[in-house]
Amino acid sequence: MPWRTLTGRQHFYLDHEGYLAFGENLPTYKPRPDARAFGDLDKSRPQDKTIMLNFLTPHAKWHIHSFYYDNDRMLTLSRGIEPLWMNNWDAEEIGVADNDWVEAYNDHGVTVTRAVVSARIPRGLCIVYHSPERTIGVPKSPQRGNRRAGAHNSPTRARLKPLLMMGGYGQFTYGFNYWGPTGVNRDTFVLVRKLPGAPEY
Repeated sequence: MPWRTLTGRQHFYLDHEGYLAFGENLPTYKPRPDARAFGDLDKSRPQDKTIMLNFLTPHAKWHIHSFYYDNDRMLTLSRGIEPLWMNNWDAEEIGVADNDWVEAYNDHGVTVTRAVVSARIPRGLCIVYHSPERTIGVPKSPQRGNRRAGAHNSPTRARLKPLLMMGGYGQFTYGFNYWGPTGVNRDTFVLVRKLPGAPEY
């Protein structure tokens, strides 16, 4: 059965004027943009010991399908919530120990959760697996005037990459949730700090 490409075969070279214009007609490495280019920290200011980290929300790790996790079996696989994973040196810099409560925020929103401190996470970034429901472990946030904190996607905003909206040509069949914007809409920067005081629910 042929592949749904112009040639009917798999290939890495994308002979499309849009991909050629963006220099991505072949697999291409592009470094992450500078935090200022994202514009997510124009108004947010560091408070106490704070570190700026690249905030990623990859696909759910301890959920059934995409988000369901508030049952005993799923909750025993994580810490009962969706934690924020960060590098051990970054955590030490702001006085965060494993399982401490942290607050991650930027101009768009704030999320409060526990920290997983791990040498497996590269310096300069943090990870919160995406799509948990806001049913468990969402304490109040000092950044929001002691109101309930947002979910993992509160600090993110959608960014549409033009290349992922190409269509009408060979294998390019753009459509929402099929061939369209991917996880780049969850790539942003946040300020992370240890949550002051005991968390309130």
